[in-house]
Amino acid sequence: MTMPRLFPLLLLWVATSAACQPREATNRFIVFLVADGRELTYSLDEPMTVEEFLSRPDVNVRVGDADRLTPPRFTQLSDGMRITIVRVSETTECETQVLPFSREIIQNEGMQPNEERVVQPGQNGSQQVCYRVIVEDGVARDRIPTGAPTVLRAPVNEILYVGISTNVEPIPIVGTLAYINNKNAWIITGSSTAKRPLTNTGNLDSHVLSLSSDGQRLLFTTRSEDPAFVNQLWMSETNMNAQPIRLVPTNVIYAEWINNRSNTFAYSTSEPQAIAPFWRSLNNLLTMQIDPNTGSALNNAIVVPESSGGLSGWWGTVYRWSPDGQRVAYVRADSVGIVGADGSLKPLASYATFRTTQNWSWRSNVSWSADSKLLAASVHGPPLGSEPPETSPVFNAVSAEVNGRYTAMLHESAGMWSSPVYSPLLEGVNEAAIAYLRARDPYNSVNGEYDLVVADRDGSNARAIFPSPSQPGIVIRDFGITPQTLAWSPDGRQIAVIYQGNLWVVDVVTDAAYQLTFDGQSEHPVWSN
Repeated sequence: MTMPRLFPLLLLWVATSAACQPREATNRFIVFLVADGRELTYSLDEPMTVEEFLSRPDVNVRVGDADRLTPPRFTQLSDGMRITIVRVSETTECETQVLPFSREIIQNEGMQPNEERVVQPGQNGSQQVCYRVIVEDGVARDRIPTGAPTVLRAPVNEILYVGISTNVEPIPIVGTLAYINNKNAWIITGSSTAKRPLTNTGNLDSHVLSLSSDGQRLLFTTRSEDPAFVNQLWMSETNMNAQPIRLVPTNVIYAEWINNRSNTFAYSTSEPQAIAPFWRSLNNLLTMQIDPNTGSALNNAIVVPESSGGLSGWWGTVYRWSPDGQRVAYVRADSVGIVGADGSLKPLASYATFRTTQNWSWRSNVSWSADSKLLAASVHGPPLGSEPPETSPVFNAVSAEVNGRYTAMLHESAGMWSSPVYSPLLEGVNEAAIAYLRARDPYNSVNGEYDLVVADRDGSNARAIFPSPSQPGIVIRDFGITPQTLAWSPDGRQIAVIYQGNLWVVDVVTDAAYQLTFDGQSEHPVWSN
């Protein structure tokens, strides 16, 4: 019996049944891991994230907080993916660097033209610079400074003096004109062409420069290299071959000869301190008579005892002896007045202390009239508006009768450094004149520019005589305890003034101005017979 149709149907069923059976799965994929200098290949058969992959026992790779992982931990793995771990660490490195010195060139009139002299050799300094170094797989990539360099040794600049040529126009110089140039005392007598140095040490500190009334002796102070002292007081004759004589007082911030007292000067002392201004005033006033040949003290006396000096007294009390040698004026941070016979201070004008917020305190210069009856000074004025009195920008030039009967305004808002100065009495003239500096911007006078003004003794008929309006004004460079910027000639015909660091002489009749120094290193003119 045959079944011709059944066999093909059976074969068709078997084939169909076999086709419907499931085949074995093929979901494996490959990933690559690059870390710690090696590249490894892994075959995986289930989905996972990068973080899960790194945690597998057969992988077990730790990623530090600073390490850089690519791709991120949450990324799902895919076939052929490359996982990279860059090991990142930080270290600190420090190095010492050279701080090169600079050269300071200072013109010096005390040398021949074009002569050069090294007065201070230069020395390189050093500093330490530290960096935060980023290291990736053992290779330093970034160096980031960790802060400002630390100076280990400051450089010492080379100081080079260079002589300059000076062509001084010859003009008569009545009496003796003294000034400081390049930290040396200089003298001019007879003619402007006859200037000469009185010292050559280069260490005057500008606290003291005082000529005797006859112009024969000069007091000055030199800075001390010993930190136990502020300075040292010296005396010198002004003749050609004089040798300075060291005097007894030390730590002196004021000294001047007293007229009509033989070989006698007044002075005030201080104590040294390590911070600016490097002295603390004792606010005292003493007198000393000396042997003019040896400088030894013959007698001394206390006029004003030591004290705190009132508000901002650490800066010091300014004193000025009258031309007749009978009385002494004082200036403090808040008043100008007369010292009584008992050493007490009697104010003629009081005002608010000016707040500088710096390591100096303002004091006015004070000037006596030639007859010893009037005082002229700058005083701190009242506020312009609602500002505190201590910050008022107003400074007035005033005069006061020493018996206290009146105070007169010489010039309103003349400026902080107006420093009015009476002229000597002139032959045939009933009243002397007065000179002062007038601020070009009256309410910005601390660092501002000034003009030299002359006027009648009461302040009337004022006129600016120097410099010309087209030129920069006079600027006070060094505040000092009492900046000395101008001085009258003994005959009242000329005024010596410091302008742009040079000494000028201005004729008060013709307004002609003559430049006497040219190196920009002059200061503190004083003039006497």
